[in-house]
Amino acid sequence: MICHTGQHFDEKMSKVFFDELQMPKPDYYLGISGGSHAVQTASIMIEFEKILLEEKPDLVIVPGDVNSTIAASLVAAKLHIPVAHVEAGLRSFDRKMPEEVNRVLTDEISDYLFVTEKSGLANLKNEGVDGSKVYFTGNVMIDSLVNFMSHINSSKVIEELSLKKGNYVLATFHRPSNVDEEDNLSRLIDAINEISKVRKVVFPVHPRTRNNINKFGLSQKLGDNIIILDPIGYIDFLSLTKNAEVVVTDSGGIQEETTFLGVQCITVRDNTERPITNEIGTNHMIGTNFNKVVIAAKSILDGKKKVGSIPEYWDGKASERIVDIIYKSLFN
Repeated sequence: MICHTGQHFDEKMSKVFFDELQMPKPDYYLGISGGSHAVQTASIMIEFEKILLEEKPDLVIVPGDVNSTIAASLVAAKLHIPVAHVEAGLRSFDRKMPEEVNRVLTDEISDYLFVTEKSGLANLKNEGVDGSKVYFTGNVMIDSLVNFMSHINSSKVIEELSLKKGNYVLATFHRPSNVDEEDNLSRLIDAINEISKVRKVVFPVHPRTRNNINKFGLSQKLGDNIIILDPIGYIDFLSLTKNAEVVVTDSGGIQEETTFLGVQCITVRDNTERPITNEIGTNHMIGTNFNKVVIAAKSILDGKKKVGSIPEYWDGKASERIVDIIYKSLFN
């Protein structure tokens, strides 16, 4: 059974999960959106508990590191229902990130920990997690990417935006540290403007980022060589990612997708919970000094590109491994 909490409150972004990704309609939709971290987490817990008491499932599977992840895990654990955490063991070691708190706590109370990369194995071992609960299965984000590759290749978004493949920069930003303070956001826009002087920049703007651009009156700062878009669907976004010369982002998942696709990625963060993308992939961890971001982007655009490789088990079959482990554990 599928429960959609509604946490991703932008209708366009939420609709993508079920329409474009051809997922079944959720059995339960909680409609929890907005509010502070505490309000959102508590609201999900209250509503999700009702579902568990009614359905009495054998297992609750939670993915990722959002508030829905920790909320559902806490409810299940207190009702003595086993929890399986997909994307376990990832650590940025930055407790200021709400996602890091969610990851650490979810792993602590989970009964099955499905790990995407080897750093996750080391992190869980260092935290004293029982090794019998830990499984190195690979990355379900890559499963999705592989599954929809033909759709991604058929996307017309490049033509619709009059772009030339391999000759533009894709930018995405949504983290509070980059977009919530006027000074930081202003300097970020300055950096994007600088990059746009040498390549056209495509900038799908996250709702949080757009709200802050408007709030601080910064929209007029965006240069003419920047294509501003509303949030776009999964297929079109990955087409833009696959065909970009470089992606500049503060996202976690995009670090993984660019590494699999062999696309240069500049991560505008001081840390990453996905170090494999920087160690053997095409990710460049530059930090949050925007001058260095511009220098790195221009260097890559001048041809100084990183040769990457695809991490172990990022082969499109992680979900099969996970299902096999769960099936054998519950029904054998």
